[in-house]
Amino acid sequence: MDSTVDKAVVITGGGTGIGAATARAFHAAGAQVLIVGRSPATLRETAGGHDRMRHLVADVCDPDAPEEIVATALREFGRIDVLVNNAAMTRFAALENLDRSAAEQQLATNLLAPLFLTQRALDALEAARGTVVNVGSAGALGRRAWPENSVYGMAKAALDFLTRTWAVELASRGIRCVGIAPGVVDTGVGARAGMPSEAYEAFLAEMAGRIPSGRVGHPDDIAWWIVQLTRPEAGYANGAVLAVDGALSVT
Repeated sequence: MDSTVDKAVVITGGGTGIGAATARAFHAAGAQVLIVGRSPATLRETAGGHDRMRHLVADVCDPDAPEEIVATALREFGRIDVLVNNAAMTRFAALENLDRSAAEQQLATNLLAPLFLTQRALDALEAARGTVVNVGSAGALGRRAWPENSVYGMAKAALDFLTRTWAVELASRGIRCVGIAPGVVDTGVGARAGMPSEAYEAFLAEMAGRIPSGRVGHPDDIAWWIVQLTRPEAGYANGAVLAVDGALSVT
């Protein structure tokens, strides 16, 4: 039997991109899945036709969201085996053009939301000997710079720090914490961040030429790895952050 059958999985930012692909991958492997996001339309589209997938419209930045998300998962599934902190947002701006409100919104979504949702889910994760997956970014690894994306990058670097710290803090409770650091993935995030479609397509084409593997990523490339990292067979992986970026981060 597949080791993910009947596992209960919660995925934030589950209506589009990597979150949606991950939800479908877990569902295909036999898991029960709760996807969380702000857009009812995209959540319904992702969940449609999947009998073991539920969706919850919620803003992860809302102080009441952790309680609502965990309560919904426990009501629907009775347990939480996997929490995927995937919801994210970015707003491109150089330092001199940074807007405080936009910066605070990025930090709330990319850092504070996973912090407090994971905190609220601890008892359920402990009961299931579960796994937390933090979705970071290969752009925030190591000593690389990221001009015009400093707030997003610092939040993702901090999320990697949380992955390492939680792995140590929570090991005695039977909870694992791992991270995945996607490279350039065609999720449409550039367009959602305000980039004109022509500029976004040009960016993807340029990056494909720079990535050693010769292409940008697809959400399914990341979803496959997230599922693998949560299997019992991956149980000795704890505190690790895996870069899946076509080798761009090591060039």
